[in-house]
Amino acid sequence: MKDLQLKSQRFRAEREGDWRRLEGLLTRAESRSAASLSDDELLALPVLYRQALSSLSVARATSLDHSLIDYLESLSTRAYFFVYGARAGLRQRLVQFFEHTWPTAVRGLWRETLASFAITAVAAIVGYLLVANDPSWFDGLVPGGLSSGRDPTATTAFLKHTLYDSSGKTSLAVLASYLFSHNAQIAIFAFALGFAFCIPTAFLLAENGLTLGAFFALFVSRGLGFQLGGWLFIHGVTELFAIMLGGAAGFRIGWRVAFPGAKSRLDAAGEAGRSAAPVIAGVVLMLIVAGLLEGFARQLVTNDYARYAIAASTLVIWLGYFYLPRRDRPGAARSPS
Repeated sequence: MKDLQLKSQRFRAEREGDWRRLEGLLTRAESRSAASLSDDELLALPVLYRQALSSLSVARATSLDHSLIDYLESLSTRAYFFVYGARAGLRQRLVQFFEHTWPTAVRGLWRETLASFAITAVAAIVGYLLVANDPSWFDGLVPGGLSSGRDPTATTAFLKHTLYDSSGKTSLAVLASYLFSHNAQIAIFAFALGFAFCIPTAFLLAENGLTLGAFFALFVSRGLGFQLGGWLFIHGVTELFAIMLGGAAGFRIGWRVAFPGAKSRLDAAGEAGRSAAPVIAGVVLMLIVAGLLEGFARQLVTNDYARYAIAASTLVIWLGYFYLPRRDRPGAARSPS
């Protein structure tokens, strides 16, 4: 036992200087940035990392004390992520995500996004025509919690009142909350269930479109179609766009599962999921923005033209952000296509 302790002490004494130097460089780089290290220090890091790995291998092979092995494992892990991993800090990663990663991922799903839009639009037209020709279809297409009294039996005065009531404590606030949670679930489930050969994703998008068309048929029949559009699209442009992007991400996974090519279905689904993951992260942010517009802008802005102006502005902003060409910053990392 005494011989083992002597070996451990001798081993530590011979190499501890290099370990401490590596630890100091990592601590400085992690607390500040890689730019805080000189060129010589950056060149020394990989060498010190390999020396730490060698020391760890020897320590394990000769069964030195566990505290030393734990220390070297922790040090080697930190050094690995610095030498081979991303070195950007949180702020830099966020900037990279919003400037490049998210819009690039969305542009890569443009075909799937068009498919999501087409399914939603066709379903909305079908829902509109069904209810316009037979109002009894309304109850079958619109969930009770979503209608909240806005159905063919409601008076025109009541329907109009719901579009401009800004008290915040009426059933309108309840409906706004339900709409947000309902649409958030559709967006997330459209992505999560895409692996089932796209079928659940298409069904969810179609169901959402049918509901939208049914609502418009009801309000148009009372001469309130224009007013409903302003009330809905002030937040709905962002929310519907988020749902379609969620559906597009689901379609990407489902398509790769159905047609994996030379890869296994599991590998193809995993690859598609990784490429679509930034889109879903952004969809969550879009839903938060939509929730803010729904909770504040729609309640405070009661002029129809102002509502449409806000809706049009959000559409232009999102389309410009995602699809206008941009020049990458020098040194910016490119995400895999």
